[in-house]
Amino acid sequence: MRILHTSDWHVGKTIRGISRLIEHEAVLAEIRAIADREAVDLVLVAGDVFENASPGPDAARIAYRALLDLAQEGRQVVVIGGNHDSQAGLDALRPLFHAAGVVVLGQPAAPDAGGVITLPTRCGQAAHLALLPFPSQRYVVKADALMGQEARDNVATYAETVRRIVAALTAGFTDDTVNLLLAHLMVRGGVLGGGEREAQTFLDYAVDPMMFPPNLHYAALGHLHRHQSVGGLVPAYYSGSPLQLDFGETRDDKSVSIVDAAPGQPAVVRAVPLDAGRRLSTVHGTLAELTEQAGTFGEDFLRVVVREQRRAGLADEVRELLGENAVDIRVEAEAPEARPRDTGPRTSRTHHEMFAEFLTERGHEDPRMLALFDDLLDEATRTPVAESA
Repeated sequence: MRILHTSDWHVGKTIRGISRLIEHEAVLAEIRAIADREAVDLVLVAGDVFENASPGPDAARIAYRALLDLAQEGRQVVVIGGNHDSQAGLDALRPLFHAAGVVVLGQPAAPDAGGVITLPTRCGQAAHLALLPFPSQRYVVKADALMGQEARDNVATYAETVRRIVAALTAGFTDDTVNLLLAHLMVRGGVLGGGEREAQTFLDYAVDPMMFPPNLHYAALGHLHRHQSVGGLVPAYYSGSPLQLDFGETRDDKSVSIVDAAPGQPAVVRAVPLDAGRRLSTVHGTLAELTEQAGTFGEDFLRVVVREQRRAGLADEVRELLGENAVDIRVEAEAPEARPRDTGPRTSRTHHEMFAEFLTERGHEDPRMLALFDDLLDEATRTPVAESA
């Protein structure tokens, strides 16, 4: 059986307010082409289909169209909810997707309520799947336990409860099927890509990779944006996001996982690269250095760290130089040269001198700012005070 594992699409995500829907449409079409080319029997989408729980109509159209396209040519498609998705909303769509040949499970469910399914595939081999959408702490740990225990006890309760859930979901696995776990989890040892919600990754949400039972052929994970293996007793992988979603992911090469599995044999996993979408890059330099490099960045979205003294209009100069690709501009000002501080009485200095000293101390030596201050001060001192009634 050949399986394509993808996750963390985050359709609808923007970068500093700029839409990336065209990129998402392109990369999801690329994933469909890989599924065709690789003669995939089963597609697993491990959660975070959307960036937020209320996707716009264009985001919904792109994601749902992609799922329906993946279900063509006799492929089976299974999707679970992630922490960014409206998990209840996905469950509401289950009957519609079922009619289109797509299995959807938005919220964790008992084995006999959709948490475990057996699917025939076009290769003639059955896939036995345990499905674990993102289990929030509110779901896993009862409210009275959260209120009555120390934080360290809640962590242990969460990890132990998730372990028991996985054990229950996989208890009926047999040796004559391909046994798979599709889960949206934070597994200890995983490396963040940069765009994940930190509050739902480390600490309270981390579980042990050793909890995956040895009769699994493959654990298809979602939640972290970097393609990686997390070790344990079985092949357990994050496929990673299909696009670079955050500047913490600038070194990541995006991919999907292709898994070949058969009963009684170890699974073989390989990454197939994705080329669609714009890359994210971080560049450093003075304005002069950036000018020399200006034509070398292509279509990359840029985080620009400018090594200049702060001054009014500096960010506008960078945008004029690099265009709309410069979506994040930061100034890394050099420390101003130390100057002896005037310790004389304030009454001996003008407002102009004191404001100039203030700017110098903070590395903002900009004559235009000082001139604006003088204009405002002059206007304020010339404005007559209204007489009281």
